[in-house]
Amino acid sequence: QVQLVESGGGAVQAGGSLRLSCVPSGRTFRNYAMGWFRQAPGKEREFVAAIGWSATYYADSVKGRFTISRDNAKNTVYLQMNSLKPEDTAVYYCAAAIGRVGGLPSGRSEYDYWGQGTQVTVSS
Repeated sequence: QVQLVESGGGAVQAGGSLRLSCVPSGRTFRNYAMGWFRQAPGKEREFVAAIGWSATYYADSVKGRFTISRDNAKNTVYLQMNSLKPEDTAVYYCAAAIGRVGGLPSGRSEYDYWGQGTQVTVSS
C-alpha cells in the first residue's frame, strides 16, 4: 500500500504562483510514474501533468505555465504552478502509477494510488 500526502494548496490571485508537493510512502519511489490531476466542482477529474524517470507530459491547458518535477532523494514530486488563472481553481490530486516509470500515463485508470487532494483557489 502506498500513501500519498499532498501539501501546498491555497488561495492566490490570478497571475500568482503556487507549488504543490506530494510525498509518497514506499522505498521504490523512483519506480513510480507520478501524476497530478485536478477536479473542479461539477466536473470530471482531469489530467494535469505526469513525470517518469525525467520525461514529462502536460495537458494543453497548463503547458507553459505548470512544471512537474521529482526529487528521488527526498521522495517528493512537485507541481510548480505559475500564471494561475481562475479556471485553474480545483482540488489537485497526486497519483502514483507503480512500475510505470518508463511511461507517462495520463489516464485515471493507469494510476494505482491517489492522495486526498489539496484545494487551489484562484481569484480574479
